Amino acid sequence: MLNPLHIKKKIRVVLPALVVIFLVISGSTAIAQEQPDQRKLSDPTAPGYERPMENYDPWEGFNRSMYKFNYGVDKYFLLPVANSYDFVTPDVVQTGVTNFFGNLFEITNLYNNLLQGNPEGTVNTIFRFFFNSTMGIGGLFDPATEMGFHKADEDFGQTLAVWGAGPGPFLVLPVLGPSTVRDGIGSGVDSFAKSIWLEALVHDVWKDTGDRDRVYWTLTGLNAIQTRANVPFRYYGSGSPFEYELVRYVYLKGRQLKIQQRN
Repeated sequence: MLNPLHIKKKIRVVLPALVVIFLVISGSTAIAQEQPDQRKLSDPTAPGYERPMENYDPWEGFNRSMYKFNYGVDKYFLLPVANSYDFVTPDVVQTGVTNFFGNLFEITNLYNNLLQGNPEGTVNTIFRFFFNSTMGIGGLFDPATEMGFHKADEDFGQTLAVWGAGPGPFLVLPVLGPSTVRDGIGSGVDSFAKSIWLEALVHDVWKDTGDRDRVYWTLTGLNAIQTRANVPFRYYGSGSPFEYELVRYVYLKGRQLKIQQRN
């Protein structure tokens, strides 16, 4: 069984950070409400919507520096590893790995659908996990999609939006890239939930204590590599002299449209 001390340790590390970030997003949302002329991502009738390339970015200096930092990490570490993995791993194996982790982490879709009050999405996720875990041999294959249960990713950032939280300022996260304060909180919550879920499964399946940590970190690393290999985005690959503004707009606009589907 999962050691309760591991969970308590993770909570002690993550909870204070989430509290601080929550206070930041609450304050930034309040400021945006008090100053309606601020340029921010909102609905089509809100001020600034006709200026999509100028979305609310009060931390632009920090964000641009972090964008360049992420470019360096991606170019000199993440991409070489992902490209090497892509080169040596057959496509059919990569598809199986992607399916496996997609099925394994349906847990985030499940609790976010529940928290959003979305019964249709909840049922769809349950059936996807059941069919892919059984007929799909532990999630290596995806028969659920062929049966009509299509994957619809939900995250805690969307859940916060459904609850009424504004996006807050645009924020470029280390390694993870474009986000907002709200979505940054969501990423933290979802990552924490995934790590707890993966650790629980590893502790249940592997009885040898010495193997548990190695298996956990191997799976975590493999998921990170496969995820990067599946993302076609390349820093400064757009050819635009305004790539930062372009990436910011595409991210914020995409999140806006996705969240509007939930409201």
